[in-house]
Amino acid sequence: MAESETLAMARMSRELKAQGYDIINLSLGEPDFDTPNFIKESAKKAIDQNFSHYTPVPGYDDLLEAIRVKFERDNGLIYTKNQIVVSTGAKQCIANAMLALVNEGDEVLVPAPYWVSYREIIKLAGGKSVEIYAPIEQDFKITPTQLKAAINHKSRVFIFSSPSNPTGSLYTREELEGIADVLRKYPEITIISDEIYELINFTGKHESIGTLPGMENRVVTINGLSKGFAMTGWRLGYMGAPEEIAKACIKIQGQFTSATCSITQRAAITALQAQPSAMDYMKEAFLKRRNLMYELLKTIPGLKLNLPPGAFYFFPDVISYFGKQSGDKKIQTADDLCMYLLHDAHVATVPGSAFGAEGYIRISYATSENELTKAAERMKQSLEKLS
Repeated sequence: MAESETLAMARMSRELKAQGYDIINLSLGEPDFDTPNFIKESAKKAIDQNFSHYTPVPGYDDLLEAIRVKFERDNGLIYTKNQIVVSTGAKQCIANAMLALVNEGDEVLVPAPYWVSYREIIKLAGGKSVEIYAPIEQDFKITPTQLKAAINHKSRVFIFSSPSNPTGSLYTREELEGIADVLRKYPEITIISDEIYELINFTGKHESIGTLPGMENRVVTINGLSKGFAMTGWRLGYMGAPEEIAKACIKIQGQFTSATCSITQRAAITALQAQPSAMDYMKEAFLKRRNLMYELLKTIPGLKLNLPPGAFYFFPDVISYFGKQSGDKKIQTADDLCMYLLHDAHVATVPGSAFGAEGYIRISYATSENELTKAAERMKQSLEKLS
């Protein structure tokens, strides 16, 4: 199993910082906001009320109810509490679902670019990733025709994220309907819909594929608190799934980790009972940062950009730099370019190869406008040295 490239780049950034270098880290997808006070107060109260014991593996009953209500209120998804499982982050939810659904040799359909951990989780489950590549010219979104061409008798799961990590792209309802039209013909395929960036959507209403006709009992909907509520360190994700899949995930989780942190669960109830608009201040800040970074990156010759409508990433095409060099540093791949930027510009990014898309780099703008401005200027200066 490979190390997560995003975590590897973060580790290298920390090592260089420890050596005294001023590194601007645009590699991790972590909001720079602190958890809202009303959520923190709920956690403090839970500590004082002695919520310090083991909890049921799928989560406290009142948390499951809060998630059930949230799914219906915000997404139009109808799940019972028996169909909901709370885990130690959305990553564990995805791993649980993949382990429950995939047997040795089964194929998992994965639109590329994809989140870095999908590939390794599929490998862990004994499955084979079948990557369906969508370039920047398609806004990194696959077509129904591409999906249909990738399906065969071994296909068991289709997994995608919208809004997307690493591209920030998102599927409209019409585009999801096109995907669903194909999948309706293959009832043996389960859909895993990763919706962790739901609240960071600059276009309006979030769309869930599980609301489309015929998809109700086909979709595992994954969500969590890390991105939309700035709760990365609290470690809480959740899924809504067909009941037999939920039961299998509870069994798997019961052997691996049991339930997630009791205090986090109490805080999660407070977070999920709030109206989504309570988090709009973060989305508005991310939108300002996106627009700022877009204008800054546009001034760098050689970067091919689109304007991502969600999440907090740019995923520019950097192929124009391949074959160029500065001194003894020659750029042959996006991996080379990221290492060059790290050591020359002291800006950490992630190569597209980590996400199944060679020729691109991922740039996170989940940091302050001041840091983004400095980072873009450093990148521009370093890239101008390449010839």
